[in-house]
Amino acid sequence: MRAAGTAPELESSTRIGLTSLGEVACRYQAGEIRPEDLPMIAAEALAAGLDTSKLCELAGLPRNADTRDIRDAFEQALSEAGIDLPDRGLARRHALRRLATRLINGEIAPADLATDDWWETEVETTEERSFVSLIPQCGCCIEYTSGLDQRTWAAELRVAALALTSSPPIGPGC
Repeated sequence: MRAAGTAPELESSTRIGLTSLGEVACRYQAGEIRPEDLPMIAAEALAAGLDTSKLCELAGLPRNADTRDIRDAFEQALSEAGIDLPDRGLARRHALRRLATRLINGEIAPADLATDDWWETEVETTEERSFVSLIPQCGCCIEYTSGLDQRTWAAELRVAALALTSSPPIGPGC
């Protein structure tokens, strides 16, 4: 039996940390993570086994540091870790899939989808288009924008969410 902290265990921890940091980069680009949360995320990445100078610097910044300093340190930490900051459009498309998953899992209500600018997301697939077309610009005008009653709209939205989450993955994973 290996002792805790041996090389294979650290390599696995580092891979997990890189994967997590890559997902954070995607969620950051999609607007799901605020800059002031990045120092704590950097500290968690360090605890997971990643160790770069910019990641250490970022982890040491306070939440109320200048947003530009946090963003710069985060982007430099990603670069040092060999992680590309994804294109904002691709990141939003991945976020759309996560949103559909949350809807299917009952973590959010259909009306909660109208709280963001999802209808502005540049979509490329039929499944994305179908899902986004059912998201109203505001919660008060679901019937007006979709022409459907609430129950029918919610059912069609769930069907579109299932189709989206079942469709092949897009681009590099986030």
